[in-house]
This record gives sequence, C-alpha cells and structure tokens, in this order.
Amino acid sequence: MWTLFRHEMSAFTGTLPDSYGRYRAGRLENALAGRPGWCSWQLTAGPHPVAFAVARALDEPRHVLSSFFVVIPARREGVGAMLATAVIDSHPGRWSVAYQDENTAAAQFWRHVAEGLDPDWWHEHRPVPGQPDLVPDSWIHLDTTQPCP
Repeated sequence: MWTLFRHEMSAFTGTLPDSYGRYRAGRLENALAGRPGWCSWQLTAGPHPVAFAVARALDEPRHVLSSFFVVIPARREGVGAMLATAVIDSHPGRWSVAYQDENTAAAQFWRHVAEGLDPDWWHEHRPVPGQPDLVPDSWIHLDTTQPCP
C-alpha cells in the first residue's frame, strides 16, 4: 500500500520513483523498525488491507500524522475517519496533519476529522522544507487533551 500512497501523492508533489520503481519509504521504515516516537497502523477488511497511517513525534509535545492512505474502494465509507480518529485517540494530545490544498478530497476530509475531534482546531500554510519551488503544505492542528463537550 505504501507504493500506492506515494504514487497518489506524486500527483501533488511531483516526486518520481527511483530507478527500481520505488518511492522513498523512510517514514514507513522508521515506524516499522519501532524507532522512538514512531508508530504505524493498518486497517483491514477481512484479509484485505484497506488503510494505513504513520505517525511521528509521539514522544514530543506535538504529534504528527505524517502518512495516511485509504485504498480507493474503501473511500467514502467512513474507514478513513475511523482510522484517523483511532490513531489520534490512541495518543491524546496536540496533533498536526499536513496535506496539499490541491488535494481537495484530503482538505475536506481533514477538516471534517478535525471538527469532530477539536472544535478549536486551526489551520496554517507552511513552506515544504528544502523544496521552495513546491506550493506550501496546509497544516491542521488540533488538541485532544480536553474531551469535547
């Protein structure tokens, strides 16, 4: 699923695969290796993997949901919202999630998830580190340390 995720993201980032047809997988490798502060989740429907998430900075004051993907046939079925909520609920605190504005489905999805978790969520644009030619990323920030009323 990582290759599907990175391939889909390449429409927004312009990233090409390497000479072996693979996309960089450092985030996934950090999570699967159990590096401090990293974690991954996979959601299945029976034997079929349908979604995954990778988070970093779980050992820091602000956690980052750094990779998130739902296969096309499982989209718009509540799978993504269920996984995003489970991931964020598993580590209550302050969270940040980045996406690209051009990815209108992601923008709508993350705003919906944030509204359900923190009525005081907020949004900002940040330049992509080391890639000034790219459109800035959109970041949603939310805090789940206090339960919603």
